[in-house]
Amino acid sequence: METSLLSILALGFVLGIKHAIEPDHVIAVSTVASQSKKLLRSSLAGVFWGIGHTATLFIIGIVLILMNGKMPENWAMSLEFIVGIMLVYLGITSLLSFKNFHVHEHKQDAEVHKHIHSHKHNDEHEHKHQHKDTSYRKSMVVGLVHGLAGSAAMVLLTMSTVKSAWECAIYILVFGAGTAVGMLFFTTIIGLPFVLSAKKVNINKTFTQITGVLSTVFGIYYMYNLGVTEGLFKLWFD
Repeated sequence: METSLLSILALGFVLGIKHAIEPDHVIAVSTVASQSKKLLRSSLAGVFWGIGHTATLFIIGIVLILMNGKMPENWAMSLEFIVGIMLVYLGITSLLSFKNFHVHEHKQDAEVHKHIHSHKHNDEHEHKHQHKDTSYRKSMVVGLVHGLAGSAAMVLLTMSTVKSAWECAIYILVFGAGTAVGMLFFTTIIGLPFVLSAKKVNINKTFTQITGVLSTVFGIYYMYNLGVTEGLFKLWFD
């Protein structure tokens, strides 16, 4: 590779790290990290977000390269709008995650097991075991959705920087690696309060609800800004 291309790729990696800490990314992944009781799981949730984000960005990027980087404005903004919907969904699910649940512990073979029980109003007793962890899958889905948003602008910027389609593809992958590294670092930091308060249900619940409120409010603001301020609703209905 030419030195200039290596410099561009290095810059792409750094920009990927910076991209990972955008508010909508951090808020969304924090709702996933809030469900993790171990720091390793919280950290890896950030990596899986990066994998999902890179996968979508790469696939859409290749399609846009073949289309000469062109995407209708209403399409691009609509993909951004999906992120707002997702943020509201993640926020509400975080707020409801402790509703009607209580935790109890028991020892088996010298290992402490935690169980979550849900008691519904119809006296139906639902038993859920806490050992199953779906945070990786959830985080990857969040990353996939985030990869949709801003993909058109990302490809246009990349195509103006590099000289060929294969260089553009490599740049997107390197950029994606940067986002994964950046999110690994920040989900580790974000996960600390939830991990440290894992055995203190009330404190953990408070942290989780704060995260849920932030995600819901920011998601509503995000959709309002796109729909009203930037005129997406007019593009939909004109």
